[in-house]
Amino acid sequence: MSIWTELSPIAFRVEYVDAAGVPTRTLRAGNPDAEPVVFLHGTSGHLEAFTRNVVAHAEYDVHAIDMLGHGYTGKPDRPYEIADYVRHLVDYFDAVGITRAHIVGESLGGWVGARTATTHPERVQSLQLLCAGGTVANPAVMERIKTSTRDAVTTDDVELTRKRLRLLMADPADATEELVEVRHAIYHTPEFVANVDNLLSLQDMERRTRNLLTPEELGRITQPTLIVWGRENPFGEVPEASAMHENIPGSQLELFERCGHWPQHEQAELYNPISLEFLRTGGWKPTEEAGRVETAAR
Repeated sequence: MSIWTELSPIAFRVEYVDAAGVPTRTLRAGNPDAEPVVFLHGTSGHLEAFTRNVVAHAEYDVHAIDMLGHGYTGKPDRPYEIADYVRHLVDYFDAVGITRAHIVGESLGGWVGARTATTHPERVQSLQLLCAGGTVANPAVMERIKTSTRDAVTTDDVELTRKRLRLLMADPADATEELVEVRHAIYHTPEFVANVDNLLSLQDMERRTRNLLTPEELGRITQPTLIVWGRENPFGEVPEASAMHENIPGSQLELFERCGHWPQHEQAELYNPISLEFLRTGGWKPTEEAGRVETAAR
């Protein structure tokens, strides 16, 4: 199954949008008259992380974007902090006419989504935090992300890209050769090579610490929130997810067995129905459902 056969059941388009001067690659699909669902990838990622999810969400106005400095989106020459990603996301919303959206963020994308929910609450209808970053600063994990990414970008050896992608997955087979080829091509564009330290800037302890989501900030999130976590996540342990769940009022926590850092991709057959139920019902409210935890297994 390739990216293109995954997407083939529906019409879609890949285009570039001018987001306040930043050319932004976006995949658009679904019903343009429905509520927008915007997918945000992780550090050094790209919109192809969500190709197993687009068709399932086609009743919505689907957007999957390459975030600031990532993929084939424009790369301003400065270290990126969370406020920069949030500004770019809001600029994208403005450029395509999104007033308010459901945000689905994986890893860095979840960090950006959560911060957007607190700084621009009127623009966020609901949140899905998929192995979201931004609540801890673990030096070992930060070094692993920085070293594995920089090695794959600065050395033209596809095996290093393959290892970087497999690092995300509980089952190496989920790092398909097509995804490896897509990522390797992105990693070795001259613009990406020149910019890699800017997009790794949040792996610097001082910069990361000042950007972290605090328990107090998480407690100010009022939008319905779904938290999805893999029990074999190499970049964060389940207690991180549990802490998010405890701090975000009325949030729903789903723990996936045999799953690493890309639950939407590795366990798409589990994630997609849960996501759709969450979107269709308006999410879990802080009533008798508050504190609900589900564990999903294949």
